[in-house]
Amino acid sequence: MAQDIETIAIAALFGPPSPVRDRVDAEIMVAASGIGFMAIKDFPGDEWLTPEKRARLLRLFDLPDSEKQKLLRWNFDPTKKNVYRGWFPLQPSAVSYKEGIDMGPDLAHAASVPASDDPLREPTPLPTEATLPGWRAAAAAYYLAMEAVGNALMRSIARGLGLPETVFDADFNGGISTLRLIRYPLRDGNSVDVSGPEFSVIHKGESRTIIGREHADSGFVTLLAQDGVEGLQAKNLAGEWIDVPPADGTLAVNFGQLLQRWTGGRVRATRHRVIAPKTARLSIPFFYEPRVDARITPLPLADAEVFEPFLYGDYLWDAATNFVEMSGIKHLRQPRGANAPQ
Repeated sequence: MAQDIETIAIAALFGPPSPVRDRVDAEIMVAASGIGFMAIKDFPGDEWLTPEKRARLLRLFDLPDSEKQKLLRWNFDPTKKNVYRGWFPLQPSAVSYKEGIDMGPDLAHAASVPASDDPLREPTPLPTEATLPGWRAAAAAYYLAMEAVGNALMRSIARGLGLPETVFDADFNGGISTLRLIRYPLRDGNSVDVSGPEFSVIHKGESRTIIGREHADSGFVTLLAQDGVEGLQAKNLAGEWIDVPPADGTLAVNFGQLLQRWTGGRVRATRHRVIAPKTARLSIPFFYEPRVDARITPLPLADAEVFEPFLYGDYLWDAATNFVEMSGIKHLRQPRGANAPQ
């Protein structure tokens, strides 16, 4: 029998130590170490998880193509300087059929983001205020809300592992979390050959096109706001694909490969995919991430697998540049090395 995705109320994570908070910590660790997926509700910032509030962010997709092209990344427009942040257009021949934008911490922390030649720290190209009035302020507010949720979950996971709740804090001070807006339009099957098992599956007795390739996220934790449209699926412990409910007022949460490695496998990075719904689908994932120069070392956990320390930026660049929307940029950043000056 397929395991369901649990929905956990996490208000207690934002309060002082209490039996209720301990119970929430335990529920989160059950999800993190089991199916590796959960949904959360009842937290500061959850007012964003309504159709009206999401629409304030998603109206970016209503911009004319001429404005979107100003935000393109270098691999789609070689005249641009930005290579990691910015707009990625539809790619009709790819399995992952989506368009959107990746935005970094400068969206909400412009004054505190230092200048750097590291592409992982580059400024995000954004629409002007005149082009999209009020949009930047809304996107920055959402970014800050998701940072707070990510921080609360990070500390909960630390407590659930039996470690000091601040064990991860220093590595996330000045983190490079990414806010992404994605639109999955309906795919015209006649425009490109999308046949074969890579492009379609049988779901509930009917053939459904895959529009988001199966993968596990590379980072720490992902917070996903969905638009009420089904399509996201997670692979449970039995290897079955189960639907992740797109309920308003909730975030779907999955744990990344970084956290799985960091915890010696105690937390599970779950593989997931997106299959085509009956209408266009929009989603807003927030990838909660450490600093570029965070030195990832084994945690003091009994019997945890030992690994060679590495810099988060090196790890992230190697992983992220394997995705189709990042194709052709891997050579643009060289590893800094785990023993580089901090």
